[in-house]
Amino acid sequence: MADRMPCRSRAGGMTGQQLLPIGIALSVDIECREDRRTPYRARVRWVDPVSKRRQSRSEAFRTDAEAQTWIARMQRLAGRGVSPATATTTLAEYGELEWDVAMRGLEAKTMHPYRAGWDLRVVPALGHLQIPMITHGVVDRVVHGWIADGEGRSTVKNTLAALVRVMEQAARDGIVDRNPARVTGWQRQYKLAEDELDDPRSLALPDWAALDELAFALVVRSADEYGGWGDVVRFAACTAARIGEVSGVRAGDINREAWTWEVCRQTTTAPGGLVDKGTKGKRRRTVPIIPEIRPMVAARLDAVGHDPMNRLFTGPRGGRITTAVLRDATHWDEVVVKLGYEHLRRHDLRHTGLTWMADAGVPLHVLRKIAGHGSLTTTQRYLHPDLRSVDLAGKALSAHLAAGRGAPAADEPAPPGPQMVPTEPPKRHLRVVK
Repeated sequence: MADRMPCRSRAGGMTGQQLLPIGIALSVDIECREDRRTPYRARVRWVDPVSKRRQSRSEAFRTDAEAQTWIARMQRLAGRGVSPATATTTLAEYGELEWDVAMRGLEAKTMHPYRAGWDLRVVPALGHLQIPMITHGVVDRVVHGWIADGEGRSTVKNTLAALVRVMEQAARDGIVDRNPARVTGWQRQYKLAEDELDDPRSLALPDWAALDELAFALVVRSADEYGGWGDVVRFAACTAARIGEVSGVRAGDINREAWTWEVCRQTTTAPGGLVDKGTKGKRRRTVPIIPEIRPMVAARLDAVGHDPMNRLFTGPRGGRITTAVLRDATHWDEVVVKLGYEHLRRHDLRHTGLTWMADAGVPLHVLRKIAGHGSLTTTQRYLHPDLRSVDLAGKALSAHLAAGRGAPAADEPAPPGPQMVPTEPPKRHLRVVK
């Protein structure tokens, strides 16, 4: 790097002996703007060899080291013939540009499920990422999320196949060294996720303090510290709702007298954008609104006015909320890792609410109605006993055995360990009846 000033560092263009293989000379600089949340702005500039126009790309970072790493990556990719414009393209943009090339050779009947998987799952989950940022670990997390959200095997297979083809084209273009979407043994991962869903309690937050800490941290990490993200998280967990259902709630769905919510719609992705439709399984249900979140709900009802069709929860600009929007706006993955909940997904807020209700003693048939489950077996997964229940079960068994053998005298200590219940039947006594 050249001369370094207090808030600015700069490196000039490469010399003639350092020209890149495709003839692109990069000039780079890092500017420090101390009034910004991400003060270090890294920039690369070059002259396009075809159009002869001067172009540039820049990104902001929290530290100078992160900015230096980004510049080094741009230089490394440019050295392989990849322009910074291509290197900073998002997956969604690249997929649209290269879709036909990536899918060449496929039959029309195969293209339809691939395209559906790309539009409905790949783009919402990964479309915002620059292609070099997509790693095997990122793809693993996303595939696991699709499986955990209930997507079928063929759906996951077709979705992953579309991603593999697009990333294979990126590898051919030199943007990545190898295809990170070629996840080996994903069927085994599918089985592991299914096993995990047999115990959804393991995915739940432990208590209200943990939920409050998560909501607060997400708000702090979001742009302009928008408090609505915390409201969404608390509401979803305390009502055991899906994020799409939280987005779909309207003012008229809330009964302020009984403090209940009539769940009847959800926001979901569809070709062409977001749409509102019926809940999963088309099942309407009534959910209680607990005292802990009533003041927040009341404040939101007052804020949205008297129109019953006004949305109760929106983004900072009034837009609809999805699980992907919540993730990106709050830097969810970064926050949950820092809090020690690496496994936590947005859908786990629903697992949290149902687990808490089960532990509170909500009857199984009532819990099933609140959850909107079609199968009682699904609801029973939340009833696995906690440690307190196990302890009480042990005491109950001990009391039962003690009753069978007769209680020990007051001055006689109870024999150690469990005792067998007498198996000899009581003797019968005959009585003469005149």
